[in-house]
Amino acid sequence: MSENKDPHVAQSGTSVESVKFVYDFTEGNKDLKDLLGGKGANLAEMTNLGLPVPPGFTITTEACKVYLDSGEEPAALRDEVSAHLEALEQRMGKKLGQADDPLLVSVRSGAKFSMPGMMDTVLNIGLSDKSVQGLAKQAGDDRFAWDSYRRLIQMFGKTVLGVDGELFEDALEAAKAAKKVTVDTELEAADLKKLVTKFKKIVKTECGRDFPQDPRDQMDLAIKAVFDSWNGERAKLYRRQERIPHDLGTAVNVCSMVFGNLGPDSGTGVAFTRDPASGHQGVYGDYLQNAQGEDVVAGIRNTVPLAELEQIDKKSYDQLMQIMETLENHYKDLCDIEFTIERGRLWMLQTRVGKRTAGAAFRIATQLVDQGLIDEAEALTRVNGAQLAQLMFPRFDESAKVEQVGRGIAASPGAAVGKAVFDSYTAVKWSRSGEKVILIRRETNPDDLDGMIAAEGILTSRGGKTSHAAVVARGMGKTCVCGAEELEVDTKRRRMTVPGGHVVEEGDLISIDGSSGKVYLGEVPVVPSPVVEYFEGRMHPGADDADELVEAVHRMMAFADRKRRLRVRANADNAEDALRARRFGAQGIGLCRTEHMFLGDRRELVERLILADTEEEREESLKALLPLQKKDFVELFEAMDGLPVTIRLLDPPLHEFLPDITELSVRVALAESRQEPHENELRLLQAVHRLHEQNPMLGLRGVRLGLVIPGLFTMQVRAIAEAAAERRNAKGDPRAEIMIPLVGTVQELEIVREEADKVVAEVEETTGTSLKLAIGTMIELPRAALTAGQIAEAAEFFSFGTNDLTQTVWGFSRDDVEASFFTAYLEKGIFGVSPFETIDKDGVGSLVKLAAKAGRETRPDLKLGVCGEHGGDPESVHFFHEVGLDYVSCSPFRIPVARLEAGRAAVTSAGSDHR
Repeated sequence: MSENKDPHVAQSGTSVESVKFVYDFTEGNKDLKDLLGGKGANLAEMTNLGLPVPPGFTITTEACKVYLDSGEEPAALRDEVSAHLEALEQRMGKKLGQADDPLLVSVRSGAKFSMPGMMDTVLNIGLSDKSVQGLAKQAGDDRFAWDSYRRLIQMFGKTVLGVDGELFEDALEAAKAAKKVTVDTELEAADLKKLVTKFKKIVKTECGRDFPQDPRDQMDLAIKAVFDSWNGERAKLYRRQERIPHDLGTAVNVCSMVFGNLGPDSGTGVAFTRDPASGHQGVYGDYLQNAQGEDVVAGIRNTVPLAELEQIDKKSYDQLMQIMETLENHYKDLCDIEFTIERGRLWMLQTRVGKRTAGAAFRIATQLVDQGLIDEAEALTRVNGAQLAQLMFPRFDESAKVEQVGRGIAASPGAAVGKAVFDSYTAVKWSRSGEKVILIRRETNPDDLDGMIAAEGILTSRGGKTSHAAVVARGMGKTCVCGAEELEVDTKRRRMTVPGGHVVEEGDLISIDGSSGKVYLGEVPVVPSPVVEYFEGRMHPGADDADELVEAVHRMMAFADRKRRLRVRANADNAEDALRARRFGAQGIGLCRTEHMFLGDRRELVERLILADTEEEREESLKALLPLQKKDFVELFEAMDGLPVTIRLLDPPLHEFLPDITELSVRVALAESRQEPHENELRLLQAVHRLHEQNPMLGLRGVRLGLVIPGLFTMQVRAIAEAAAERRNAKGDPRAEIMIPLVGTVQELEIVREEADKVVAEVEETTGTSLKLAIGTMIELPRAALTAGQIAEAAEFFSFGTNDLTQTVWGFSRDDVEASFFTAYLEKGIFGVSPFETIDKDGVGSLVKLAAKAGRETRPDLKLGVCGEHGGDPESVHFFHEVGLDYVSCSPFRIPVARLEAGRAAVTSAGSDHR
């Protein structure tokens, strides 16, 4: 069956009525995630593998998109669902919700990309006042039947009817309190029957209608609720956070129920084929006897480690281990599995490629290569730059004096320090005020997503590695410690009591270690990551004391360096940064900002240059600056010997080197009032007023400075040329490149270039040294991009200054807009991500493409690079690879990330070309 020509994919000109909207689990496969969602595609794949999957069917994402676009379900959908339901009933030998022996089903969401807990699920559909009696009789267990019924009303009431879930929780807690028990499994059938009555009254009171007794009504309403949950606030927030497109829609999976709450020989669990926190092989997961699946992921009851299932039910355990091996070998990756055991019979409810921590991702990728399951190219697709950046963050100093107050499950690594907060609203509020916070909950639920995003880390007293908090935190790369049972969390009083009676109030500082699960009072100092020590050359792979993670990172970086086409340079302004960048793998400097060399003690010289009234005074200032600039460049060329160094001539407005206008005005006014001498201050104030601009970033700066202030750029060019000559005469290999900033027309570049060429020729003649200094420009104005073909006639290289290009394309002042309205734009979905963080491919990216193409049409050997911070952004690096740039340049710390992503870009583009 062709993926591209299937009747389920709406082709151009195809009517909605002719599209197939429902698929049996026997019809799909794992490659149909766009259509069946991840859950449905993988249920179909497991069915095809012959694994024990309860029968069911999937309603496609196409049906969801029709519903979301029109507000109505496709006309053909009800009939298709009816046909598949009838086939399911025949297979199971029972009808949905029939009184004597009811077929029950679950209705679960399942988008293309995993969105744990963000959309809706309803279990036990088909139960009613009549069928609950039949279920009790068939199961021989009244308690089980009434427990299943109360679960249905609770889930259906909250997710489908919109009833406040706290009302059901409070009623459940009251029932346990009346019975004097602590867990719901200790409630008896009579207690649960009363609870059902209470739950139905809650529905009636809150909704003005009775809980629906018709099983088909239940199913249809649940399907609609799952569709609606795609556009729920928590789902939209999660998609923005994870950069998942908003137009995909969700599939709906209707699956015959199997029950883990039938007694001690039943249960439910989540398993991983490898540890998602570390990547180590072994038996990892959680199991809960006499429970349904939601109990595990919600963290309401504390689970037992999966390994204990071997003692509880060895037959099911052995079968599960065999299935896990089958799935990992089939998917060739870490698999996340949900399963239920119904009276000793194992059923597989879901599998997917599991979320993992950054460290686990690198370890697993190299392990799979060693096992021969994947090759190096595939391994590179299993890790990413964001994960590598996480691994470079500091960790807690284990030698520091600390006060440990608890320990939970190490769910997601990292060293997080912040003020304790006990609800999502406070976490967001304090975070927006600049506070770092740790969100503390008994257990999290999808409604806590805002707070989880805002917090530095998450701490819960319940749940395990498969709880909501753990899964979501790992997906976000957020530090998380779960199941710290010894900590008593009181969210209503906003406090946490630790062993020994000490109370942590809201606002108190705490530290959590997601790698060890340890919880500390106060702020624990941090030390550099071993991965950073590796890049700095202080830890060597293969050494006796080498970190296992360092070895994995080393191998993946070697893979990337062998595969990548893009070279990676550094943004560095001094020898110290240059040397560090070189240790991190930089292949040159793509941006040396000379304005950073004019600060400190040299500021007075710049002031004198600006205030010069005569040519003699200006020459005197430039003459004083020349040897200082030359020394800067000599040190830089020595640090980067043999590698290219691109030096940008002075760029910012000159008023940035002068005193603040308000402060200077006050000084002058005070001097006048005291009748003190103030000629110099007054002269300086007049200069500041003369140079003051309303929009300085669009004023006298860049190439305009070089054209307006005689001798400024030629002084810098002379310093570069003399430094290069000195280094070459010392048997070095300087490779200087001179970059002219903010060019908007070729005439500007031609004038500056003509003067620069004369200066370089003079230095060559006086030093007897041949200097091959490339001269190019930054493309950071829309006009430069649009006339790149002309500008290339005078430029040997282009470097895209994407920071300023983004500002000028969008009409943004970065310093102003990020604080004023970017948050609103992100929340409203106008931005998926800030255009200063990841390049705007449609706008700014189009100009980069156009300029690159036009420039090379004029000058085929034109070197192309990028020196904005986009050069270190993972997603942007892939774009620059596709456009055909020669290199990216970024801050030293981001060089490893850029190297890795450049390798991944080469692999993924080769794969797409092959396909």
